[in-house]
Amino acid sequence: MTFSAPTGFRHTCFITNTEGNDIAFLELRRRGHARVEDRIRNWKDCGLSNLPFDSFVRNEAWVATSLVAGALLAWSQMVCFDGALARAEPKTMRYRVLHVAALLVHKSRGLTLRLDKTWPWVDDLSNAFVKLRAAIP
Repeated sequence: MTFSAPTGFRHTCFITNTEGNDIAFLELRRRGHARVEDRIRNWKDCGLSNLPFDSFVRNEAWVATSLVAGALLAWSQMVCFDGALARAEPKTMRYRVLHVAALLVHKSRGLTLRLDKTWPWVDDLSNAFVKLRAAIP
């Protein structure tokens, strides 16, 4: 539970039956579990929420593909993006990053990313491409 105060402070309470008085440890454990729940929610948005096939083998391939998509999305947010796009939901990432009209061109023994200049997130995407090139030479 989270309560907002007029002063801007947020107060959180949780109930546990764990022995001990180390509040910092309990808070750290709870926040770690919340991160896991966020990743599961994001993977469900990447296709894990439905199994479209009748066959177990086909659904197994679907789950593997959706998990790879979720892992790539999480990795790209961690390595390439800053600010709002680093914490964005998969639907937002699909709209702002994956649906952009772009060309990847080999030019002068290097790669050049040509983006639509009217796209509102063109600066974020060009910075992400630079970070990606630095991470994977």
